[in-house]
Amino acid sequence: MTRPPIMVMVMAAAFILLIAALLIGSFTRPEFPAYALTVPAPRAVGDTLVSATTYTLDASSTDRWVTFDFARSAVVDSGAWDIAFRRFHVITSPGGGIQDLGPVSFDSVSEVPDGGYLANAVEGGDTVSPGVGKWYSYSMLSHLLMSKHHVYAVRTARGRYAKLELLAYYCKDAGIACLTFRYAYQGGGRRTLK
Repeated sequence: MTRPPIMVMVMAAAFILLIAALLIGSFTRPEFPAYALTVPAPRAVGDTLVSATTYTLDASSTDRWVTFDFARSAVVDSGAWDIAFRRFHVITSPGGGIQDLGPVSFDSVSEVPDGGYLANAVEGGDTVSPGVGKWYSYSMLSHLLMSKHHVYAVRTARGRYAKLELLAYYCKDAGIACLTFRYAYQGGGRRTLK
């Protein structure tokens, strides 16, 4: 009786380990971050600087964008808006743009760039923001989306500036597609955010 080649045994062992990892990941219950949905309370911020603010919204709809207006510091159903969320997608309002500043500390960004903002694009019939791209990484073990913690510069259609960091895709209230983000907004039109 001949033994199977070593390569076959190694491949079989790797396959068994992969199946075991997937099964273990599917049986564990993830701990969702302690973020709670923010109750929308639009208020005009005028020409002031809105310092670091954390906001959590339900973006679980597959066919409806949830719009957010920095100038009112809230999710809005009508009127002007600056960014919108749907599941794990993020876009700007027409005329706005986003630039990825990379995996830098949110607090270290005191001024956003003058140019380089990317407008929305259409890919496969869907609106996407090439400035944001894939802001998350996917874990094969936990089957969760985790933020890459990049900071994004946003130029609104009204010529105002903000910095944005997407923190989490989950929360205790809504489960999945419950986006939590941190932002600072310059209502006066300057690029300084501190």
